[in-house]
Amino acid sequence: MPANLPPGLPIVPDGDAPGGPRNSTPLPGSGVGNGAGSGTGTGAGSGAAQFTTVPFEMSPEDFEAAVSDALLLIPDKAARAMDNVAIFIEDDYIPQPGEDPDTVLLGLYEGVPLTERDSWWDAGSLPDRITIFRQPILDICESRQEVIDEVAITVIHEIAHHFGIGDDRLHELGWG
Repeated sequence: MPANLPPGLPIVPDGDAPGGPRNSTPLPGSGVGNGAGSGTGTGAGSGAAQFTTVPFEMSPEDFEAAVSDALLLIPDKAARAMDNVAIFIEDDYIPQPGEDPDTVLLGLYEGVPLTERDSWWDAGSLPDRITIFRQPILDICESRQEVIDEVAITVIHEIAHHFGIGDDRLHELGWG
């Protein structure tokens, strides 16, 4: 999986871990920020956050590499089960009309979870979309390692939505 795709191009997990086996060690409790912000297909997310740190600076290429590395944390069986989903990186979330203008998201899942698809779903359906938002993550992190950890938590959090796992359960599991 290329680590240097231009921002905005999809990063699609292929179930193969180049350069070695996948690591499925959980990251919750790694001491990172406020947890992954998330949205469902409706675009709902966390409210305005109070940031007390100076945003960490990281190039778009390094951030994209962190997202690619986070995808390697997905166990092989789960990566193979992912169906018709693409992962994108954008600089920031822009609240939709009618949404709180102070909405801050670290990541957003848009699509139909695997648990809700029926036999008609495949007929011309667009891929589900997971978007990881670069600036909000950098805003809550103070170090490179915090960014890497927060990206991993956010990626896994949004992929869990693809599998039909809701925010409440993710918070219970420490992936909130």
